[in-house]
Amino acid sequence: MDGTHNAKHFVDVGALEDIPPRGARTVKTAHGDIALFRTSDDDVFALRDQCPHKQGPLSQGIVHGASVTCPLHNWVISLESGEAQGLDVGCTPRFAVKLEAGRVLLALP
Repeated sequence: MDGTHNAKHFVDVGALEDIPPRGARTVKTAHGDIALFRTSDDDVFALRDQCPHKQGPLSQGIVHGASVTCPLHNWVISLESGEAQGLDVGCTPRFAVKLEAGRVLLALP
């Protein structure tokens, strides 16, 4: 299993421009808060907005490359896998996203 939640459907959650480059925005869902991250290359990733360490808000972290650094204790989390880098201690659930005509579509279970 790759760690991505199985998607039943995609939901339009806004325009790509709604997410600042190398930043994030949060979407509230019935499954908890999901952070949408935009890299400098306009790739978009979605993770549960909780660091696996102390549940820090990843959406408030610093995006660099395809990673985000948690604002609480500087853990680096891969945006591609949700895994803490350099540590074998768990991961943050990730969600599938896709871009269509400049809109961000988030897969919800």
